[in-house]
Amino acid sequence: MNGKETASRQTAEKMPGRPALCAEDKAKAVKDVKLFVLDMDGTFYLGDRLIEGSLEFLQRVKETGRRFVFFTNNSSRIPSVYQQKLARMGCNVEQREVITSGEVTIAYLRTHYPGKRVYLVGTPLLTESFREAGICLVEEAPDLVVVGFDMTLTYEKLERACTFIRNGAVFLATHLDINCPTEDGFIPDCGAMCALITKSTGVEPRYLGKPFAETVEMVLELTGSRREEIAFVGDRLYTDVATGVKNGAKGFLVLTGEATLADVETGEVQPTCIYDSLFDISRYL
Repeated sequence: MNGKETASRQTAEKMPGRPALCAEDKAKAVKDVKLFVLDMDGTFYLGDRLIEGSLEFLQRVKETGRRFVFFTNNSSRIPSVYQQKLARMGCNVEQREVITSGEVTIAYLRTHYPGKRVYLVGTPLLTESFREAGICLVEEAPDLVVVGFDMTLTYEKLERACTFIRNGAVFLATHLDINCPTEDGFIPDCGAMCALITKSTGVEPRYLGKPFAETVEMVLELTGSRREEIAFVGDRLYTDVATGVKNGAKGFLVLTGEATLADVETGEVQPTCIYDSLFDISRYL
C-alpha cells in the first residue's frame, strides 16, 4: 500500500456517519456485485501508468466468477484505442469490454434524432466514429451541436458552435466531466468547454455519458446484467459514483484520482462504499 492509500485509510476510519469504511462493511458492499463497471482515468490508470494493484483486481474479479467492463466518459478516443492502450500496460481485454460516452451519444442521436444534421466539436477519432455510425456531420446549418472532449479544440470551432446554438441548434454534450486527470495534474475536459459555450450563448447542453440513465441502459443492454447487481466504480462523485446511486445500482468511490474524503464530507452524492483503490476492493471479493 502506498503512502496516499495509508493516509486515506487512516482518515476514513475517523469519519463517523459516512459510507461504509470498515472491513466488514466493505466486504458486505461487494457481496452481491456480479458486474463492475470501471472508470479508467484516475481509477485504473493515470496517463500511461497503471495504478498499483489494478491488474490484481481484474484477476480477482475473474477468479470469483464476476465480470467487468470499462466505461470512460473520455470521448476523445474510441474503444479500439483504449483497448490498445490497456494492452500496452499489460491488460488485455476485448474491444466489447470498453464503452465510452461517445458510443452513448451515437446511440442517443440514432434513437432520438435519426437523420438530423450534426456539427461535432470533437477529435478526429470521435469524428470518424460518428461517421462510421451513420451520423450526418455537417459544417453549416446543423440541427444539433454535439461537444465532446476535444483535445484539438480551436477558437473557430467554439465560434461556430456558439453561432449555431444561438441560431436554434440543439446543444448536446458527450459528458459533463470538468477536468481530466493526468500524471501531471488535471486538464480541462468536456464540461469546462461546454461552460464556455454556455457562458457565451446562455444555453445549457443536455449531457450524456455518466451519470445519466442512457449510460446505464447501454450497460444493461450490452451485458445483460441486472442493475442491482452492478457497481459503478470510479474516482469522481458526480459522475462515476452518481451513475450507480442515482440509477438503482451501487456506486463505489476509489481514492486514486479526483475525489477526496473531504469532498465526500461536503458532497451531495454519497457513495455506497469508499475504497482506497481497486486493489482495496479486491481484498474483499
